[in-house]
Amino acid sequence: MKNAVTGIFLLILFAAHAQQRNVLYDEEKVPVYALPPLLVGEHGEKITTAGEWEEIRRPELLQMFALQMFGETPEGDVEARYETVKTNTRALGGKATSKQIKAIFSRGSVERHMRILIYLPNQIDGKAPLFVGYNFNGNQTVNDDPDIIPSSEAERGSSRSRWPVETILSAGYGLATIWYYDLFPDEKDKHAESILPLFGYQSAGDITDSYWQAMGAWAWGLSRAMDYFETDCDIDASKVVLMGHSRNGKATLWAGAQDTRFAMVISNDSGCGGAALSKRTFGETIESITSAFPHWFCKYFRRYAGNEQNLPFDQHQFLALIAPRPLYIASAAEDLWADPKGEYLSGYHAGEVYRLYGMKGLETTDMPDINRPVMNRVGYHVRSGKHDVTDFDWKNYILFADKWLK
Repeated sequence: MKNAVTGIFLLILFAAHAQQRNVLYDEEKVPVYALPPLLVGEHGEKITTAGEWEEIRRPELLQMFALQMFGETPEGDVEARYETVKTNTRALGGKATSKQIKAIFSRGSVERHMRILIYLPNQIDGKAPLFVGYNFNGNQTVNDDPDIIPSSEAERGSSRSRWPVETILSAGYGLATIWYYDLFPDEKDKHAESILPLFGYQSAGDITDSYWQAMGAWAWGLSRAMDYFETDCDIDASKVVLMGHSRNGKATLWAGAQDTRFAMVISNDSGCGGAALSKRTFGETIESITSAFPHWFCKYFRRYAGNEQNLPFDQHQFLALIAPRPLYIASAAEDLWADPKGEYLSGYHAGEVYRLYGMKGLETTDMPDINRPVMNRVGYHVRSGKHDVTDFDWKNYILFADKWLK
């Protein structure tokens, strides 16, 4: 299994790099584009209040992104139950209580499992606020804690640099993480092994233009984790923060847009299909992402491959769906594939909605200096370095959460 996971990861990297040929990385060659209006309804009505946003415009945009980009979640009652598989009240040298939860989803004869690893700080009294995010290679990769039940055969602790568990705990936050493969194995032909059969999926022929695929499944899984958090007396479910990196950042934003129970949403290098404006066609484009990863978005989205200027929406409208909750967008200076400027501008334009609530977004179209965070209700930083999650990122996520949740 370990070799298989490694091989899959290398194939994904190869596909991504193959798509980077003839990529636009010159800011002076970005095409002239017009962003679709954020505060004008489908019937031309101007949106001037937070109430009008919530009653008119927000539902319109949510439906548009479901139908034309992420896919609609199919109807159908799925039974969910949660089993505590293992608990350790003295985890990590006594710093934490660890819980390992098995979520069991079933419908008829179909059953799927999702494994949640949770660390909660022992130094605080009462319920703990919580960061939650998907990991890429298995729960056991986030720390070398021998208590973690592996969810893959990847090496224990191999991704710990992206998950500074002790730092998060010492700041008074818990951390929950899930291997994203539990919801949808990240390969184009793995629909039958995903959660989709819970909703009646039988074959590739069942996938209509607006049928959900991996992004929808990953977002659905985060909401099911939230269902569990609401039942755990040690977790403050009113202060659950979503954090996602790269492709998981895209799914995180979609989960946060649909499920307003999440108190705060963080996008780390989410790029095309996440925080970055599509119409800039800078770095990764709709054509490259839908070609390399046809299982991520719904089929309808492929209509805009090489056709971004006819896209009836863009990612500033997507980010605005998080309002009025705190939103943090992070970029990396060397990660041009994810278009740092496009991520920033998307957050800037989403600020129109935050202003309806009397909140401050990003105040200028000029990006801040490298490693100089902005922490308004819409926060942003571009750090030095490459496509990754670093201690600098987590330091600022904690500060942002402290500001808006504590």
